[in-house]
Amino acid sequence: MPKHPDSSPTSLERLMTIPDAAEYVRVSTKTIRRWISRGDLPAAKLGFQWRIRPQDLARFVRDRLEE
Repeated sequence: MPKHPDSSPTSLERLMTIPDAAEYVRVSTKTIRRWISRGDLPAAKLGFQWRIRPQDLARFVRDRLEE
């Protein structure tokens, strides 16, 4: 019997949408898109939509708070 995909340590994590990320850091979706297009915020384009890993957003914010 195959294992459920979420049961392995390499399973996919829950990804954030641009609106999710914008709400979390309290900026506009346009700002998130600009950060992605400049390469400042890592993101993956899946189909026609961008997805952001929560730890990448946290690292992005933390790096800017430490500057």
